[in-house]
Amino acid sequence: MAEAKNTGAGHPTADRVQERLRALGLAVHVLVLPGSTRTAADAAAACGCELGQIVKSLVFVDADGDAVVCLWAGDAQVPAGELGLRRASADEVREATGFAVGGVPPLGHDRPLRTMVDGSLRRFERVWCAAGTPNAVFEVETEALFRAVGAS
Repeated sequence: MAEAKNTGAGHPTADRVQERLRALGLAVHVLVLPGSTRTAADAAAACGCELGQIVKSLVFVDADGDAVVCLWAGDAQVPAGELGLRRASADEVREATGFAVGGVPPLGHDRPLRTMVDGSLRRFERVWCAAGTPNAVFEVETEALFRAVGAS
């Protein structure tokens, strides 16, 4: 893994994510890395893990106009059409989550959002997630993440 610049301290958004994750019962350490983790491929390279271990936190909109967060493996695609979803615009992502595209964490958003989870993530004991900025991440046990988002 790339050398961490720090552990969240000093970047207000990364600090906010870490506080929210801890309040939700996830004892994780947010790392701010020197390089970009904006894409799944960038994040896997920066974290030194498999592409599938990167949790993509993607925001879609359902037929009722409600935001839905899809937590998907970095090596898989969300079947949006099959799920009746359309990809949210950058403005819709920020409005729904409080975060910009490229840094959306899997939970700890400004408001509760319906969340769908890719079960294929369970092939990994641990996964990596965005933590609010294009270069902040955290590692978490996969089952702990599933529990925290209410996925069975």
